Amino acid sequence: MKIERFEDIESWKMGRVMTRLVYEVTGVGAFARDFGLKDQIRRASGSVMHNIAEGFDGGSNPEFIKFLKYAQRSCSEVQSQLYVAIDQEYLGDDDFEQIYNLAGEIHSKIGGFIKYLLKYEESRSKRTRRSRN
Repeated sequence: MKIERFEDIESWKMGRVMTRLVYEVTGVGAFARDFGLKDQIRRASGSVMHNIAEGFDGGSNPEFIKFLKYAQRSCSEVQSQLYVAIDQEYLGDDDFEQIYNLAGEIHSKIGGFIKYLLKYEESRSKRTRRSRN
């Protein structure tokens, strides 16, 4: 499948699902009243989507890769913040596991995409060197 828009990127779609789940669990009960943590985990989950979208329009694969790495870091940030939330009993084990595992899947999916882009850049660089000779 050819990627023509950032919305075509699988990890962006998964990030969107994760962000929706984060908003759902942070909008109720004691979690909703912990404004600092609620805001931080919402921003981190949204950052996954936003960095993928921003990097897509970066103009080059190296620039895109930089933003994909930021998105990976945001996945890790969400996972870390989930520990704070479960320690404070803001969410149950099922919600924790669902979001934590999804963040891990997204992190891995982005890693695969980064590897693909790096290989593409490497082969493009080799073709360029050969054409100059």
